[in-house]
Amino acid sequence: MHETEFWELVDSTREAAGGDPADHAELLVDRLTRLDPDTVVDFARHFEARVNRAWRRDLWGAARVLLDGADEDAFDSFRCWLVGRGRKVFEGALHDPDSLAGLLEDFDPEVDGEGEDIGCAADEAYERLTGLELPDLGLPDPPREPEGAPPGFGDDQTLAAAFPRLWERFGPPTG
Repeated sequence: MHETEFWELVDSTREAAGGDPADHAELLVDRLTRLDPDTVVDFARHFEARVNRAWRRDLWGAARVLLDGADEDAFDSFRCWLVGRGRKVFEGALHDPDSLAGLLEDFDPEVDGEGEDIGCAADEAYERLTGLELPDLGLPDPPREPEGAPPGFGDDQTLAAAFPRLWERFGPPTG
């Protein structure tokens, strides 16, 4: 599977789901089960490589603004959700996490940012096709710590200064 095919599959299933992460995951599993197992492994490899690329402190800070806080598990899920938003949003966020303010039409922390099911879609499809667990993808493990210097995103002022556009649009209400 080439990168273009990967993104087409992500985009077409997200659009068919109307952006709903749970429906997106179901449609993605359905589409993946129509492929051969080796292609599902290729899809998983593309997906995981992008999730690993997003293991960055600046994106974690952006996730904290959008989710009103984000522990490591929430950030893992957020990174899967971010890949699921498609190439334009994903690459834009990698280039400048604050640009998510203009790349996202809206964001509901109760629904959006949750990508665990999307992250498991290839695993589920492969198991349905073969009766086996997805094999090792042969990718290097991500570093123990996210890329980038620790920014100290422990308080609202720091987050607002680091992500002014995101904060203005999605930060906690004041007053």
